[in-house]
Amino acid sequence: MNVKLVKLSYQFKEHLFEMMDEWYTYTNSDSPFAIFKNDYHDFDKYLNELEIKFDTDDKVSDSVFFLLYKDENKFIGASNIRHKLNEYLLNYGGHIGDGIRPTYRNKGYGNKLVYLSLQEAKKLNINKVLMTCNKNNIASRKTIVKNGGIFENEIVEPSSNKIIQRFWINFLLGILLWDIFIRICFKIILIWLGIFYYPHHGN
Repeated sequence: MNVKLVKLSYQFKEHLFEMMDEWYTYTNSDSPFAIFKNDYHDFDKYLNELEIKFDTDDKVSDSVFFLLYKDENKFIGASNIRHKLNEYLLNYGGHIGDGIRPTYRNKGYGNKLVYLSLQEAKKLNINKVLMTCNKNNIASRKTIVKNGGIFENEIVEPSSNKIIQRFWINFLLGILLWDIFIRICFKIILIWLGIFYYPHHGN
């Protein structure tokens, strides 16, 4: 898939408008919330307030990326990476919020968006990523699991009464398992070399 994550700038103003116009026409979805919290028609204000630069009592700093489909030169999705978790995010929101525009759903772009967002999380030194989804959002659950999400539990979000499923993606665990695998392979090779190249001779 010829896609990449980009930060919003004046270069992509029309890309944003085109995507958001469609999004509001087809659905009332608001994920990721960061791209819906302000009116995109006031682009200067929208761009200035898109990301949270500093932590506050009820908000954490974050990064917002847009999924650019290079073949068609258009935005087809977005993700919001929170740099840390407050109490609400730990329970319900997680580190990453993401969404694909309506006409590009169910085509594999959601999986690519999550994968690329996880790479950005690594760059931010977030080694253990929490991702969440509504229990009835089967597609989102499959995408999280496909990207290494390990189910932990379900919890009811009190304001909406929706059941939220929580998954952890542990980059350090993956590195540890890979290191163990390499060590085992190395030992097997040493044993093989010892058997075939240095056979024991009896008296």
